Amino acid sequence: MSEQPWLPTLITSTPQEGYELAIKLSRMGVKSTQPNVELLKKMRPDYAENADSLTKASQVIAINFQTVAAANNYWK
Repeated sequence: MSEQPWLPTLITSTPQEGYELAIKLSRMGVKSTQPNVELLKKMRPDYAENADSLTKASQVIAINFQTVAAANNYWK
């Protein structure tokens, strides 16, 4: 049996849903880059209080939001 895709579409009804999808895309990118959940949890304190790391995470979300917004024709 094939696995259900986690990303069936980039199309969302609203910008809010699009932003939430951008966050999910960003989180899935981290999980793909570092699939070891225990190691991810171990490293979290290193970046959770680091302003540069948090800013970079926000940038990734913003880039993903740009992608989702474009796919949705900016909800026009």
